[in-house]
Amino acid sequence: MSENGLIGGDGESVSHSNKVIVDPGTPPSLTWERKLSTEGNALREFGLSLKEVVSLAPIGYRLWRHLRREKSGQKEVFLDPFKKRQTSSCHGVPLGGIGAGSIGRSYKGEFMRWQLFPRVCEDEPVLANQFSIFVSRPNGERFSTVLCPKIPGIVNDNSASGIGSWDWNLNGGNSKYHALFPRAWTVYDGEPDPSLNIVCRQLSPCIPNNYKDSSFPVAVFTYTLFNLGKTEADVTLLFSWANSIGGDSGLSGHHFNSKFRTEDNVSGVLLHHMTGKGRPSLTFAIAAEGTDVVHVSECPCFVISGNSQGITARDMWHEIKERGSFDHLKSEETSMPSEPGSLIGAAVAASLTIPAETVQTVTFSLAWDCPEINFQSGRNYHRRYTKFYGTQGNVASNIAHDAIVEHHRWESEIEAWQRPILEDKRLPEWYPPTLFNELYFLNSGGAIWTDGSPPVHSLRTIGERKFSLDKSSSDVSAVVNTTDQTDTAINILERMTSLLDDIHSPLSITSALGTNLLQKGEKNVGQFLYLEGIEYQMCNTYDVHFYASFALIMLFPEIELSIQRDFAAAVMMHDPSKMILLQDGTCVQRKVLGAVPHDIGMRDPWFEVNFYNLHNTDRWKDLNPKFVLQVYRDVVETGNKEFARAVWPSVYVAMAYMEQFDKDGDGMIENDGFPDQTYDTWSVSGVSAYCGGLWVAALQATSALARVVGDKGSEDYFWFRFQKAKKVYEKLWNGSYYNYDNSGSSTSSSIQADQLAGQWYARASGLLPIVDEEKAKKALETVYNFNVLKVKNGRIGAVNGMLPNGQPDMCTLQSREIWSGVTYAVAAGMIHENMVETAFKTAVGVYEVAWSEDGSGYAFQTPEAWDFEGRYRSLGYMRPLAIWAMQWALTHDHKLEINKAEIREESVRRQHAGFTRVARFLKLSDEADSRSVYQVLFDYTCKRMVG
Repeated sequence: MSENGLIGGDGESVSHSNKVIVDPGTPPSLTWERKLSTEGNALREFGLSLKEVVSLAPIGYRLWRHLRREKSGQKEVFLDPFKKRQTSSCHGVPLGGIGAGSIGRSYKGEFMRWQLFPRVCEDEPVLANQFSIFVSRPNGERFSTVLCPKIPGIVNDNSASGIGSWDWNLNGGNSKYHALFPRAWTVYDGEPDPSLNIVCRQLSPCIPNNYKDSSFPVAVFTYTLFNLGKTEADVTLLFSWANSIGGDSGLSGHHFNSKFRTEDNVSGVLLHHMTGKGRPSLTFAIAAEGTDVVHVSECPCFVISGNSQGITARDMWHEIKERGSFDHLKSEETSMPSEPGSLIGAAVAASLTIPAETVQTVTFSLAWDCPEINFQSGRNYHRRYTKFYGTQGNVASNIAHDAIVEHHRWESEIEAWQRPILEDKRLPEWYPPTLFNELYFLNSGGAIWTDGSPPVHSLRTIGERKFSLDKSSSDVSAVVNTTDQTDTAINILERMTSLLDDIHSPLSITSALGTNLLQKGEKNVGQFLYLEGIEYQMCNTYDVHFYASFALIMLFPEIELSIQRDFAAAVMMHDPSKMILLQDGTCVQRKVLGAVPHDIGMRDPWFEVNFYNLHNTDRWKDLNPKFVLQVYRDVVETGNKEFARAVWPSVYVAMAYMEQFDKDGDGMIENDGFPDQTYDTWSVSGVSAYCGGLWVAALQATSALARVVGDKGSEDYFWFRFQKAKKVYEKLWNGSYYNYDNSGSSTSSSIQADQLAGQWYARASGLLPIVDEEKAKKALETVYNFNVLKVKNGRIGAVNGMLPNGQPDMCTLQSREIWSGVTYAVAAGMIHENMVETAFKTAVGVYEVAWSEDGSGYAFQTPEAWDFEGRYRSLGYMRPLAIWAMQWALTHDHKLEINKAEIREESVRRQHAGFTRVARFLKLSDEADSRSVYQVLFDYTCKRMVG
């Protein structure tokens, strides 16, 4: 049983006697709130100074050329700064579980930000997707409205038969939205009927330690209707849905809808979407639960726009408004396919009579079924939920039904998880809602969760190898004698899959498929990908995951271990294929043995890592130490020694690889004068506070991990190395903080907010501090007094770099930015040093900018960064999940009891000799400068202009 006692280790739900009873019509006391009438802010994007434009010009030019070249070959790129996205400040809690696609929803009620396929994000709302209500009373009073304030797009809809003909009467001034991921409540207080209060509770199955239900692509909407009047009210709730996956996809034609009904009175409509552009088809299900009180009827198809056959959107609305149901509507069980250029939809109506001064509830669900994930390489995977529902793509109605049946249990488990934090009076009121709502990224950060099986290959991945699909005559006879055509297709598909697996089985050995490291008794919960950001499209960006991973290790530890196995496998990969760097135009190997990759890939995840090509990350100094630190933290938290033993060789190799960056043999790695760490426009040279601290902490973590796996020699050796490097690191101390680096440059004395990242992780993992406690507190006090308080009175977070004279470090774009996730991480470090009040005063700046009503409108899309004026860079980013590092610091007190005698150098000479031989084998060769003369001159000119 898991730590919270809710579910079993395989993700199956278990019974529990302490079930929390939850009223879906009552929001919790602490939520993120907005009135529906609130007008969103116009989001403002960051700008570059002239100096930054000149310094980044070579990269910008190469990126432009790279984009043209890749797009002409229909390839993808990790970043397209020239592409403009539709932005909104009205986002709310998104729909769906984890890793099966996401549909966003605004606090006004719009369904928007469609992310149902890898790297595809359609931001604009599909306006026909709405909940609506119709009320009539015996005295002749009648009310009808879409439960969403009128949208500008509706105003421009002049079609007499389209959704512009619906009643858009909701003002929203008396209606309020409450968000607490993965739930949201919309309270319609006397709108549209003054005597009827309506509460819609939206719920998606994101449940800690539940690896089954949390994978489901579904959301449940429970309406609680309070009739405050003296007369009964006839009420119909309408759920309408377009056959569209966002953008113009609904107009491609050939889509169709069909009715369904289950034995226990759940009924609705399936919307079969014939997806174009080579993507797999998808089916939506909209459903409602019929009861003794609630009558459900369906309109399987109406025409929103275009010339398809069927009733119009106006006719559908009129039918409900006049008759209260679709019972009199003559319709086929399955609609005709839509015409190209025409958009069709479907609707489900739930009708009931509510006696005076009573309460009734109505439950709807929305599910979608798209079992396959296709990547550009031709390799395909099945989503995690198919482990429980199958891979045939015909289970949307089953998912919608099961969600209606199970949602009470889901909400009880979510409430049991959240309530203790919400009721903790020691926490400031802004913190619990922000803590939970930052988890939106696990849903809508482009997450993909597979079933853990090897990829399903296609003919595109075979290349020029010969093969035959032919089998023995007995197999052929079995196919011929099949009476069901579906069985024949399945037989052929199974044969193709088996053949392709046989062809590709040697390749899986040279991939980053961490499932190969699973040990006997360990659960395969599937493999997990999430984007660095909606705009920065790389999977599992590791230098950023370092911050975000606290959310996963606390809530879904088996997913976190799965990610770490992937990177452990990646350490052992060597991919000599070439890629061109945007930094300087040189050509380098994609990934070398021993280096932790920047990301797990995007075109072909796990098989082609390092989609990022700005810098040569094989020479970055933070990735390998971050891998070691995360592995050790995860071992401490889970107690999984089998995992520790499986990844230990990768940890050893990762540390040996770093030896080449200790140029003077003093035990400390040095940075190489370019942005060779997560701050990838901020150059650093020599020993640095950030990378140096990570290295010192990683040496101690390696020693501790060696003790866990029983390698006494390595335990002593890395402890000796830790003590040696720690002395060198102390030389950065200047009496108030640790210098940015020791290069003696104009920015060497910069006060970096993130300077104690190594100390933070050591504390978080229960290791000994890497610096004296008083120095750590003094450094963090300096960060608070300079990086926090000297910028906008401490209300926008911690700026990355400040000079000792109290002015921002303006040497580069990133030094002058505030990074939301780093601010949370700095606050976490403060909590570990018992500076709790200072920590919350630091972190509240992120809340003020991103989440407060007076802020910049970044709720449910927290950016990576903003400048002093609150202008964003990279909306919807992974790193802000680091707020869970604060929660970790507040709730964890791991302390490693270490009473080690001093290790003498002569006692570890044998280990050092072996380590050195491994390190020598892993040492990089010098890459030849492959730039053209023009490129060299261009780079030199730009450098002189800003130098």
